[in-house]
Amino acid sequence: MNEQKTKPVNTMFDNDWGSRNHVQTLVMMMATVLGIYLCYKMALPFLPVLVWALTLAVLFSPWQRWLESKLKSPSLAASIAVLLIGLIVVIPAVFVGQQLLLQAVKGTQLIEAKLASEEWQHTLEAQPQLAPILDNIEQKLDFTGAAKAFATWVHASAGDIVKASVVQVLGLCLIFYVLFFFLRDRRLILDSAMSLSPLSPSEMNNFYERIGDTIHATVYGTFAVASVQGFLGGLMFWWLDLPAPLLWGLIMGLLAVIPMLGAFIIWAPAALFLVLDGDWQGALILTLWGMLVVGTIDNLLRPILVGNRLRLHTVLTFLSVVGGLFIFGGAGLILGPVTLVATIALLEIWANRNSNEISS
Repeated sequence: MNEQKTKPVNTMFDNDWGSRNHVQTLVMMMATVLGIYLCYKMALPFLPVLVWALTLAVLFSPWQRWLESKLKSPSLAASIAVLLIGLIVVIPAVFVGQQLLLQAVKGTQLIEAKLASEEWQHTLEAQPQLAPILDNIEQKLDFTGAAKAFATWVHASAGDIVKASVVQVLGLCLIFYVLFFFLRDRRLILDSAMSLSPLSPSEMNNFYERIGDTIHATVYGTFAVASVQGFLGGLMFWWLDLPAPLLWGLIMGLLAVIPMLGAFIIWAPAALFLVLDGDWQGALILTLWGMLVVGTIDNLLRPILVGNRLRLHTVLTFLSVVGGLFIFGGAGLILGPVTLVATIALLEIWANRNSNEISS
């Protein structure tokens, strides 16, 4: 009889929020949230490293799978893959970086000398129709002063550029270090994420596929196309004997990455520079090349490289890239679209679950 009387009391005590089980659960939840927050704060300085390592791991995971099938050793396959990726990335980066420093200094000196010689003023005097317009532009923009200021900045920043290059090299080494473990332990990482996720295995597989498609589309559709545009722009700069073609080609490529901007921000003023220098033929060639070749290559290559893998509207792509740059810095070029696509994928999962519940 006593046991029957005490059972309801124990049940009420267990359902009370002040019970020991509920307090322990609440403390565990708070500790988990605090731990996740602290881990986020610790990982935040390494966010660019993690993003680029993850990007390389997604892009080169087919290599890793093929090497594993041949070597039967995940560690050895990951080591060889990282070595090959390093050769692909490091050797061009060292060459380009060295040439950029040389061309930046040489180019600014040449531009400063051109403007200081006042040759362009004689060209203006020979073109009375354009002289008032271009003279007004020169007075407002102060080409000579801007060129001198830019040249002074380049010389003064040489030491900072070298220091930044050392930091970038260290960051690159850390990327390859993390990349090794992403490649070697990719199955363990994916399985662990799946075991901790509240999503079903099919939903997680669809989620992984969307993220992988986004990374592939962003890299191939954005970086690859922008690299081709920068190469074509720099090639024309070199052919027209304009200063620092490698430098301006790289800048054109970087600008082509950002939606609504593009290589024209560089080649259009360069065409004007050729007009001021009296080279009307070169200005016409550069303008036609920029409009018909550099400007349209995006429309030709993007459908081939990307297809329908990104599955984002142009406006959403623009907002994700620019917003990602503001929030995450350079890593936002990848992390912005990935974050948006991940959110859309989760919303679609919720919508599918709700529709299934309503239909059932």
